[in-house]
Amino acid sequence: MAAAVLLLCSALLCAALGCAGAALIPPAADVKVEVLHKPFLCHRRTKWGDMMLVHYEGYLERDGSMFHSTHKHNNGQPMWFTLGIREALKGWDRGLKDMCVGEKRKLTIPPALAYGKEGKGKIPPESTLIFNIDLLEIRNGPRSHESFQEMDLNDDWKLSKQEVKIYLKKEFEKHGAVVNDTQHDALVEDIFDKEDEDSDGFISAREFTYKHDEL
Repeated sequence: MAAAVLLLCSALLCAALGCAGAALIPPAADVKVEVLHKPFLCHRRTKWGDMMLVHYEGYLERDGSMFHSTHKHNNGQPMWFTLGIREALKGWDRGLKDMCVGEKRKLTIPPALAYGKEGKGKIPPESTLIFNIDLLEIRNGPRSHESFQEMDLNDDWKLSKQEVKIYLKKEFEKHGAVVNDTQHDALVEDIFDKEDEDSDGFISAREFTYKHDEL
């Protein structure tokens, strides 16, 4: 779940980034972020609204038990998600910004930014979670200006749900990803819930501006 790839940062030398060993970077809020591996070159860093393709393993901090792994529990397939819209955990939104393709991070996420007092499935309430996350690919998300122009099929400066859905399907199919109508519908509804400020069933160019200052 993008069309034009923008080079957002210049090449960085591994030595300048402290690539030897696990380098600590300043945590975002209460999320502890450790960089376990940094690529020699970084042509683009993740930002809110980007779509990220990741492999990950999740563990309970209390006993080190694994509760999920894309390698083992997802038919070995990595997972796409959009950064910054709480599509995954809020701790992911805070801990995966400014990440490079090929980078591996370890996130330690407190309960308030994970599943909180309720827990979920194998995850007990009030659990601190640990994730090892590998970033495989970055694409423009559905909120970039380039994507708006591609989605606005009739050039009326507003997006219908159908236009957004067509765009998402096209991007998945272009890259050989499995198209799941349920996931597309859910993502479209999520986008409209957050962006359609006047609830008129369309997202205008003004409404499309991606802002999540609370994250």
